[in-house]
Amino acid sequence: MANDFWDEYQVLTKRLKQINSLIEQLAMQDPNGSILLSIPAVGPIIASAFAASIGSGQAFNSPKELAVWLGLTPKQFASGTKSVHSGITKRGDGYLRKQLIHGARTVVSHASKKQDDLSMWINQLRTRKTMCCTVVATAHRLARLMWILLQKQTPYQPQYGAYHVAC
Repeated sequence: MANDFWDEYQVLTKRLKQINSLIEQLAMQDPNGSILLSIPAVGPIIASAFAASIGSGQAFNSPKELAVWLGLTPKQFASGTKSVHSGITKRGDGYLRKQLIHGARTVVSHASKKQDDLSMWINQLRTRKTMCCTVVATAHRLARLMWILLQKQTPYQPQYGAYHVAC
């Protein structure tokens, strides 16, 4: 009986590896998918999902519109002179938002080991905000970066030193 379970596990593991390999090949063949794969936090599953959903981002007029569509912008309540921001709106495509947040969580956890501008921005944000807030802010920034790179049709190139000048 235990051997049957082990054999079934081996078959399923092999099939899963084949499917993951196929997804990776398809993402690499798509020009938009290969651009998305160059971005930190974006693997084959996220790249293929975004490439299939937004293409080159032509449906959005700005990177902010993509972030709003994904539900990564804060809720805002305003009356008179008082404006209050709370959690993210969670409107839009929940699957894409979830995948991007999981990818951003990985980038945030490894940011302390890197010196590029994105990692430096994350590290500075991490000193001021909670981990969850930093992850969502990173996902928001990555979504905007996706739109920009898809519009320019250029892969991601990490920047070094420009962040220190801008601050």
